[in-house]
Amino acid sequence: MKLTDMKDNDGATHRKMRVGRGIGSGKGKTAGRGVKGQKSRSGVAIKGFEGGQMPLHRRLPKRGFNNIFRLSFVEVTLARIQRAIDSGKLKAGKIDEAALVESGVLRRSRDGIRLVATGELTSKIELTVSGASAGAVAAVEKAGGTVTLLKAKEEAAA
Repeated sequence: MKLTDMKDNDGATHRKMRVGRGIGSGKGKTAGRGVKGQKSRSGVAIKGFEGGQMPLHRRLPKRGFNNIFRLSFVEVTLARIQRAIDSGKLKAGKIDEAALVESGVLRRSRDGIRLVATGELTSKIELTVSGASAGAVAAVEKAGGTVTLLKAKEEAAA
């Protein structure tokens, strides 16, 4: 293969429609904007505008608040961990957050990982996670393993 032979795959690129280039082009004259009116002009931004009437998003009351200190945990189920062990992605034994991400069980750990008791666990494992439900801890201990809880990333920094 030479540099001159290289090209995009078929259908990977297509030319942009050039509007306002004559009636014969199919997008001439009004360029697909219809006729007259505010939206046919340039520089129009009327998202949420209701013709002078108070817009819906301003009529509704504000409720609640967003806690800027809230931690975002990634949930992982017992079934998912067992599936990873069975397929050979994870080794039964010591498993921590880094091992779960590295093996591809999770994409990222965010502020920590929380263990949830969905599914069954048959392997003996030693888990180190930020949080776990009572049922998940009981299931791991029933299989002969242990669960160690870490402090979350934000809590440890404070």
